[in-house]
Amino acid sequence: MAPQAAVLAHDWPARLSPILVALEAGLVERRLPLRLALLAALSGEHTLLIGPPGTAKSVLARRVHLAFRDARYFERLLTRFTVPEELFGPLSIRALEEDRYERHTAGFLPDATVAFIDEVFKANSAILNALLTLLNEREFDNGAGRQLCPLVSVIGATNAVPEDEVAEAFFDRFLVRLSVGPVSAGGFERLMLDAASVAVGEAGVAMPAALSAAERAALSQAALQVALPDEVLSHLGALRTWQAERGSYVSDRRWVKLGQLLRTAAACEGRDSVSAWDLALAPYCVAADAGEQGEIAAWLAARLGVRAVWSPPRLTRIVEAFEAQLSAERAANDLDYDEAGRLRFSAIGQAQEQAEALAGAIGDAKGGAGALRMSYSRQRRYGPLHIGARTRQIDELLERIARYQRELAAQRAALADWRAGSLWAPPRFAEQAQTVLEGVAAALDALQVRASEARAGFESLPRLAEGAGSAPEPVAHEPFAD
Repeated sequence: MAPQAAVLAHDWPARLSPILVALEAGLVERRLPLRLALLAALSGEHTLLIGPPGTAKSVLARRVHLAFRDARYFERLLTRFTVPEELFGPLSIRALEEDRYERHTAGFLPDATVAFIDEVFKANSAILNALLTLLNEREFDNGAGRQLCPLVSVIGATNAVPEDEVAEAFFDRFLVRLSVGPVSAGGFERLMLDAASVAVGEAGVAMPAALSAAERAALSQAALQVALPDEVLSHLGALRTWQAERGSYVSDRRWVKLGQLLRTAAACEGRDSVSAWDLALAPYCVAADAGEQGEIAAWLAARLGVRAVWSPPRLTRIVEAFEAQLSAERAANDLDYDEAGRLRFSAIGQAQEQAEALAGAIGDAKGGAGALRMSYSRQRRYGPLHIGARTRQIDELLERIARYQRELAAQRAALADWRAGSLWAPPRFAEQAQTVLEGVAAALDALQVRASEARAGFESLPRLAEGAGSAPEPVAHEPFAD
């Protein structure tokens, strides 16, 4: 097999898994930021880490750099006093002598493969404007011409994102935005015990063979072949509409880049199609901060794997319609007719025998005790046609519920498979989605029981002694939908 063919035939999960495990060594509660930063780099995108100092942001950037073979790494801390020479290289004296304004870029950002820029928003507007072109087009304006740059990914870090026009444009260049905070109380002890392994930095990582440029190119080609199914596009469209209704603007460029990130995530796992569950990555690309990311994650978790046509609230209303009809039919009474079809009357009703005795004893000056009254009413009885119509209608409901339960079981299995096989799955989102599906499953089970009980209730309605009776109008409820 030719070298290029061998690259194209890679088992990407087997290739990437040991790299990820090695990069995570010694890091505490940094699995998700590390993996998503690497995914962004594999997709040719940039990552912004937002959080206080001392939370391993620079360590994450250096670890991502280790994933790429022969990758040149550049790192710089920006301040308001930073000058362009610190990022882009010094001016060329020889070029100045020849009336050309050019820089020596070797060893600086335009020459880097992976770069880490700390406090990225503290640079002046001139530097930020120059960075815009470099990050988006991978080109650097050097003198009268543009220099192509080998840049794969920039990882930026900041304590906070300022609100101004230049900063907003620069902020939009970072597709993946990750909040990085101090470790939890549960992770503190491990942090203290693993401090030595973290301190050794790159030297302490037992790294397998890093990804070559040919492998990165092959992965990019594989990602281009990954399909975006209609289901995924529908969810993205709904999310875009929901974001717009909340007043949150997301650029078209960002949506397109998100689609490519999702394709890359699927390609890394050997899939030829994006899964709806891959949308768990969307909050980190279309939200500005951790709070909004949490809201979007909850919105997605409540919808993925749950079709509107079998949502519990809708089915509950249908079941309640049958329960209300059953209650009405159980409570319905018939008047008592004699053999000639006339209402039967008596001096008083059977239920008032004691009143008759009392009236006879004390008399009734107005003669009320002798007034004719209907003798009694009785519980309505139903024929086979009526009961059969009701049970057939509920059988259709029960069949629908059973179908929805099978579909939900398939969604739960798909979520479990995605969670077990995904390199990038956010654990918290997977737990949220699993909890939602478990809740829907429990609700469907309960509705199935209620519908079955309603069916049994119709079956046990009082029966006519003889005759088929008449067929009723169907119970009115929301229509079923496929």
